[in-house]
Amino acid sequence: MGAFENIIIILYLAVVGYLGYVGYKQTKSTEDYLIAGRDTHPFIMALSYGATFISTAAIVGFGGVAAWLGQSLLWLTFFNIFIGIFVAFVFLGNPTRKMGYRLNAHTFPEFLGKRFDSKFIQIFGAIIILAFMPLYATAVLIGGTHFISLYFHVDYNIALFVFSIIITAYVIAGGLKGVMLTDALQGTIMFVAMAILLVFTFDALGGVNEAYTKLEMVWTQTVAPLADVGMKELKPGGADFMMKLSTLWGFEGWNSMPAFLSQGWLFVITTITLGVGIGVLAQPQLVVRFMTVKSKQELNRAVLIGGIFIISMTGFIFVVGALTNAWYFEFNEGKNALQSAGSIGKVIPHFINVAMPQWFAFIFLFALISAAMSTLSSQFHTMGTAVGRDLVEQISKKKMNSTMVTRIGIIVMISFSVSLAYAFDQQPAIIARSTAIFFALCASIFLPTFIGGLFWKRMTTKGAIASMLVGLITSSFWLLFVHFKEAKELGICNALFGTNSLLSGKIIFVDALIIALPLSIITAIVVSKMTKPMDEKHLHKCFHD
Repeated sequence: MGAFENIIIILYLAVVGYLGYVGYKQTKSTEDYLIAGRDTHPFIMALSYGATFISTAAIVGFGGVAAWLGQSLLWLTFFNIFIGIFVAFVFLGNPTRKMGYRLNAHTFPEFLGKRFDSKFIQIFGAIIILAFMPLYATAVLIGGTHFISLYFHVDYNIALFVFSIIITAYVIAGGLKGVMLTDALQGTIMFVAMAILLVFTFDALGGVNEAYTKLEMVWTQTVAPLADVGMKELKPGGADFMMKLSTLWGFEGWNSMPAFLSQGWLFVITTITLGVGIGVLAQPQLVVRFMTVKSKQELNRAVLIGGIFIISMTGFIFVVGALTNAWYFEFNEGKNALQSAGSIGKVIPHFINVAMPQWFAFIFLFALISAAMSTLSSQFHTMGTAVGRDLVEQISKKKMNSTMVTRIGIIVMISFSVSLAYAFDQQPAIIARSTAIFFALCASIFLPTFIGGLFWKRMTTKGAIASMLVGLITSSFWLLFVHFKEAKELGICNALFGTNSLLSGKIIFVDALIIALPLSIITAIVVSKMTKPMDEKHLHKCFHD
């Protein structure tokens, strides 16, 4: 790198450090550290929410999936905007904000525990977060570290150490205020990079209409002929193997949806669109953002900002991911993206390096680092509060300093996640599945209790507990023994029964959320109806100013 690049890096780190310091100076109380003082600006809140949601997995991982499966993934963008932003902000945000204030709740498990007057629910919620979020964080940590290591030509272990130290510093010092301020900076960088990438991609292919015309032609010449090739003739997991698989799953082109109810349709709709699109509503690190603003007006103002951000981060990268097939075919000896890059995970980084100007590759590096840092800082803060506020303080009979215990919890969970990143560096497949696992589990376990707690006074503590347990058991069983992706990668089903799935046919393409969430909802309703209503005095405290 030249002097200019080094100066930019130093300035970036200096600004991140300054924002962490601002968060530290503005943190005067436990409420400031855990919930950002409940007075966050809507612009900061919206960008923090979006930047926390979008990680390197969304940009690189799903961008590569779009190169494989095409623009059917844009249904996820629609769900992310309609459910993850509009429904979440307009319908769930303000009730969450008000009830959290009335109950003096500072974390998502504490919110559920106080709503249902149950210490068990708060502790159980913390255990779920601590059991599964470290794997999710590790996946993001490994991805971010590899990009830093490759770009700066430094050892992976050194890159991981430095990367984790930087994040640790501003999360511990500034609490949620510091996290959200740095999120806003990082979200802005991500937005600018995605917008430039989309414009450059269309320009390289001769415009919008020309690009989509070429994309159809590339499918016809590179993928359609594979329909007549036997699977045994292809290298398992190779580019042609993946393309052949897409034709067997019912895909007919990168510009169209797969055949209705085909394996591909079930995968795109249930696992990708519904699994992630609905799962976002019950993400602890996102729900807590609703409690950081002071009024409904701030949430309403944040809707447009959040919607535009999500369009740029998911919609743009899905379009670019699919169009890389046309670029590679035109400029790389008639090959599509997977054939040129070698694997799904390498498509976007490889495309940036070979198709974009060098100065943009530098900007895109910052976008990826920003995506990783914004997601990781929020995850570490959430895990730290789960350790301190929701677990240690609830178990201990002594009154404790929440800020101090949370800081210790953050250090413990960062250390644990970094240890996993060292251990699983050469075995990323299982860890990478943790993103889908975490989303499915959060929706199945938390969503009925969360929404029922907000809008249904008749829901009882026993109904909430039963719903959470059914969601955990059902989704865990489906992920371990049925769903084709997780069951195969985790390998437990194969070890016990000698097969990758206990079931066969199209059902193995149905995501765990589609099975577990309805059962969890039914359990919440039935058990609540069969048990004694909660105390009216407590309900009045929850629902009335």
